[in-house]
Amino acid sequence: MKALFRFVMIGLLVIVLAACSKESKGSSDELVVYTARSESLNELVIPNFERETGIKVKTITAGTGELVTRVESEKNNPQGDILWAADVTMLHDKTDLFEEYVSPENEYMIPQFQNKTGYFSPAFADPTVFIVNTELAGGEGVITSFQDLLDPSLKGRIAFGDPVNSSSAFQSLMAMLYAAGNGDPLSDEAWDFVEQFIKNLDGKIQGSSGQVHRGVADGEYVVGLTWEDPVIHYIINGAPVEVVFPSEGAIFPGQAVQIIKGANNLENAKKFVDYLLSEEVQTKAGQELTVRPLRQGVELADYMIPESDIKLFPEYDEMFVIEHTEEILSRYVDIVERSLE
Repeated sequence: MKALFRFVMIGLLVIVLAACSKESKGSSDELVVYTARSESLNELVIPNFERETGIKVKTITAGTGELVTRVESEKNNPQGDILWAADVTMLHDKTDLFEEYVSPENEYMIPQFQNKTGYFSPAFADPTVFIVNTELAGGEGVITSFQDLLDPSLKGRIAFGDPVNSSSAFQSLMAMLYAAGNGDPLSDEAWDFVEQFIKNLDGKIQGSSGQVHRGVADGEYVVGLTWEDPVIHYIINGAPVEVVFPSEGAIFPGQAVQIIKGANNLENAKKFVDYLLSEEVQTKAGQELTVRPLRQGVELADYMIPESDIKLFPEYDEMFVIEHTEEILSRYVDIVERSLE
């Protein structure tokens, strides 16, 4: 009888502990965010989210590749709740790392940037651009196209990240391929251009997107391939740089936010996604920062270049890119390795 009583009590204890554990996942006042977003965007969103919700946010800031690798390594014991980094093309084959969640705010986003996968919620867009140090380049309007990047005088003076690990570098590579291939990123002409471009890098490849734009702003490099957001930020703060949309065209990917699978603070993570997509945050970001909100009807600040003035590639097909990402990265790595022999 005592043994039976003990067995029942142990069973009840297990149920209570499990219930408490489940409750703590959904009702805590904490949230851990892995972010590769700019300091200005983090500062606009996170302190206001904390004030409005009472949830205390711990941020881990690093490059996109490093954060994705961290989520993968922690798969069996998640330490983060939110991954605020990358775009769908970089994460499309990693859905096993994330929770399915479509925010009720999703219906108000621009249709082509709505969450159609069930996992990834594009919140802001950041077009691919050049950052040019105007003092080193000899003025504004000197470097305007991908073709200009093959100039021998720029050898070893171009900042470019690693497309395998950097979302901005991958999208810049795609823009280059679409430009050089006249709309066909897999053509021989496109890859011949990439090979010439890599030779002009002279073996210098940056470890993160931050190193790319900082290297140009600090005068270490003449030109870099990056996102628009940090470049506009440098300009506003008086740095001798300009933002250049390549004359051939640009790519306009949506930077997504996603909930990490097994998140310890699941309900808080959902609130964070909802908050990023909310009219309040999207409007503030559009008026005060240098990112492009993706909620319908939100206006941009006067210092941002109107979207109507940005040339995009009409042939760009995100699904095509997703389906060929592995092939594209494999060809890129092969060219880099051969260039170092």
